[in-house]
Amino acid sequence: MERTLILVKVDGVQRRLVGEILGRFEAKGLKLVGLKFRQFPREVIEEHYGEHRDKPFFPDVVGFMTSGPVCALALEGPEAISVCRKLIGQTQSREADPGTIRGDLGISRQFNLVHGSDSADSAERELALWFSDEELVDYSLCDEVWLGD
Repeated sequence: MERTLILVKVDGVQRRLVGEILGRFEAKGLKLVGLKFRQFPREVIEEHYGEHRDKPFFPDVVGFMTSGPVCALALEGPEAISVCRKLIGQTQSREADPGTIRGDLGISRQFNLVHGSDSADSAERELALWFSDEELVDYSLCDEVWLGD
């Protein structure tokens, strides 16, 4: 099983799409193993987007992501990272395929509703930033036998 981080960004929260977005991941068969909803401190956001620190858009991203609450999700499932990335769709919402979160729910270039870890290394780093080990739950679901490989 693989774990990944999903963030419903400030625009997704403001548009009241947290339930819709979480529902898409759950309907696919991914298991929710962590959930936080709050306005996160600037330090967390800056560390999360640290690889972009020297890019001109960095201050705008940090400002946007600290302007309101964010919903952080830890999801688990077979190939969870690639499955989530496919469900999310392309970065530019206008170019995202119908059926994806961004393709169905977004139209903005700047506000693309959701973040998903892009690799196993990123997922490990990001999950550790957003969740302590104690905040991630190990449990079984009754339908796992039907959702496995």
